[in-house]
Amino acid sequence: MALENAPAWQAELADQFEQPYMLELKEFLRQEKDLKKIIYPRSESWFHALEATPLDQVKVVILGQDPYHQPNQAHGLCFSVLPGVKIPPSLVNIYKELNSDLGIQPVTHGYLESWANQGVLLLNSVLTVEQSNAASHQGKGWEQFTDEVIRVVNERCSNVVFMLWGSYAQKKGACIDQSRHLVLKAPHPSPLSAHRGFLGCRHFSQANAYLEQTGRTAIQWQLPDQV
Repeated sequence: MALENAPAWQAELADQFEQPYMLELKEFLRQEKDLKKIIYPRSESWFHALEATPLDQVKVVILGQDPYHQPNQAHGLCFSVLPGVKIPPSLVNIYKELNSDLGIQPVTHGYLESWANQGVLLLNSVLTVEQSNAASHQGKGWEQFTDEVIRVVNERCSNVVFMLWGSYAQKKGACIDQSRHLVLKAPHPSPLSAHRGFLGCRHFSQANAYLEQTGRTAIQWQLPDQV
């Protein structure tokens, strides 16, 4: 495990790969593979969020929890699925909010790569999962690594928008310096909780207004029709 395709992140996080927690995580993942367990996403996509959004380009951080655990869904970006896969329920609600907030038309896919390429860091707290076994890799070390990713953004970047959806993300983002960054909080977009305040939160328009106020270009939230 390393970040060869994300040099700025690698410079900040290289020491993490020699820490005891990471060595234990590597051993756990090796053992899972030896047991022929199927792990999502594929190993080359574990750090895709960092590869797709270089450190010096981070404008927005959206925190997720775990990768999707069914075939062909997860590819290293939270809330995003590969082309051709049914749009997950939480993302359906994200699209609903984008439509009501900015008039953006929902697309027929759930592939969020264009957001990542514009500076939206789509970071899960846990970067792997066993097939059909939700939350199976929680507590194995990934949370400590992604805490470090958040720390780096908090300290090295300025004027970043953090979208913290649900209590899990809000707890993980509690360390963010709100004098340097904009922190937006809402319930999770899951169908179980979206109606409690995610729908109507207007986070996307608030994010773009803040970015423009601080001299940065807004995010084009409209996804391409074809991928």
